[in-house]
Formats: sequence, structure tokens, C-alpha cells
Amino acid sequence: MGYDIIGDIHGQADKLEALLARMGYRNTVGCWRHPDRQAIFVGDFIDRGPDQMRTVNLARRMIDNGAALAVMGNHEFNAIAWHTPDARRPGEYLRVHQSPRGGDKNRKQHARFLAEVEHNSQLHQDTIDWFLTLPLWLDLPELRIVHACWHQPYMDYLATRLIEGQYLSRDLMIEATDEPENEAELDSAQASVFKAVEALTKGIEATLPDGHSFLDKDGNRRNNVRVRWWDATATTYSTAAILPEENRKVLPDTTIPVHARITAMQGKPVFFGHYWMTGTPAPLSRNAACVDYSAGNGGALVAYRWDGEMQLDAANYAWVG
Repeated sequence: MGYDIIGDIHGQADKLEALLARMGYRNTVGCWRHPDRQAIFVGDFIDRGPDQMRTVNLARRMIDNGAALAVMGNHEFNAIAWHTPDARRPGEYLRVHQSPRGGDKNRKQHARFLAEVEHNSQLHQDTIDWFLTLPLWLDLPELRIVHACWHQPYMDYLATRLIEGQYLSRDLMIEATDEPENEAELDSAQASVFKAVEALTKGIEATLPDGHSFLDKDGNRRNNVRVRWWDATATTYSTAAILPEENRKVLPDTTIPVHARITAMQGKPVFFGHYWMTGTPAPLSRNAACVDYSAGNGGALVAYRWDGEMQLDAANYAWVG
């Protein structure tokens, strides 16, 4: 079977329908299907775009009817945390709603989704329940899917803690949202549930050297930077940082921390989203491909059409917008 791995949608239902149609899927009795292919979503169905529940429902119908698979993105994870009361702190939630603990930023990021579900408690609960049915990763016989980072040591660490099938439980959400002190400096041998889930859904970060920071896509100043985990040769800040060229070229040529480096991946291809790529879609290595090209911020919604090749090919990308 061929697979079409579809990038972060972020409420862009029109783009999703256009991409599915371009790839030969047809809407039959309310579900988009292909006669001999299956879609795989890399997560981040929600936030930012104009059609939150329309996007969720479209993907959900495909998954429920066997026309698609999916993994959880960081925006689904954040939505679960926003909705889940924190049993340790009465009146608070696992993702803070209000300042002084940064909640205003959280609401701004989550506003489009909340606008469609916040005043319908049954719809909100049902959607959160469905998000919890999304696995953190898929390790299929032919290929691998994760939202942000394929980190085998963290996956091995989580395997005994997750519900069978790589699913988060509500109880484990407490540990997954509770950042231990000095967590950013721990290497993979000192894993925690927080660190592992953070890496799989949001990527690996390294603290920038003193005097260096940048503004992210939402205008928030950051002192940590995500790194090119798929590139074993990217071992310094100037080569590993995932930043626009003008930001990256001013970083020092010093080595990133050990915890931010993982062994070069071998074997079957891995597909992921999350990184807001731009330009013409192309694989990042012979067996690693990102399918997030900023659909939630005016960019293209992208898919990689995989037909069994072990060396990925730019010619197999499809996109709209």
C-alpha cells in the first residue's frame, strides 16, 4: 500500500480538501478515501486557521473509517493539558490559563480552537477524548511517523508507561506536563516523562550561549533553540540550530550539549512535521523528510507520497497553497 504523509494542517480545511483531491482522494459518503492508498497525518490539526472543527472532523472520519492514520502533535497535546484540571493545584489546569504563569500566551496560541469549542462543553470534551486516541508515534513495518523527533531512547523509556499502542493516559499527562528542575540539561540516560514527550512532540532543544536569543514565529523571545536532530553532522550551534539563516549565522561555532545530539538514524524512512519549513519541499536526508511547510501561516500544505522507496525523493512531494 502507498502512503500519503500529510503535514501540519492547523485548521486549514480548504487546503486539506484541495490537497486530498489533488492526490486522487474522493469524498464518498462524508469520508475522503483513495482506492489504494492511505493518508497519514503528522498531527497539529488545530489552532491558527479558520476551520478548527471542520478540520478535526474531516481527519477523524478518515481515521475512523480506515482511510487514514495519525499521530499526536504538540497542539493536540497542549489542548488536552489546557482542558485537564491539575489535581495537585485546585482551580488550575495542566496548561496554565492565566498569568502570572504565562497563561495569556497560552490562550493566544489556543484562541482559534477555543472559539469553536469553549462554549460547548460536550463538544470540547469529546474532541479532547479523541485527541487522547492519537498515538505519540507510529512504527509501521515500512516507515516511521512522529510529530517532531524520532528519539529511540525516549521511546524505549516511555514504552512501559504508555497505554499499549503508544497512547498517553490522563494520569500520565500530569508527569508529561511537569517539568523537573534543570530538565533542559539532562541527557537521554536521565530521561523523564516530561522530557521524552517534549522531545517527541516539540523537538530537541539546546540552551543558547549567553547573550544569544531570538524571536519565534509568535513574537516570543526564546533562549532555547530546536536542533537538527536528523543530521548527525550538525553538532555546533551554527550548524544545528533550526533558525532563519540571518539568525543562525551569528551563533557561535561551539558544540551543542550532549543531550541535544542523537545517533544518526538508519533503516526505514521517518516522516515528521512541526518545523515550519519554507521553500520547495525536499527530503532533509536520504531517509528523513519533514512535511510541515507552514500551512498555518500562509504556506503550502504538503504531503509526501511514499511508495516503498528507501531513499526519499523530492519528486514525491505534493502540495497546495
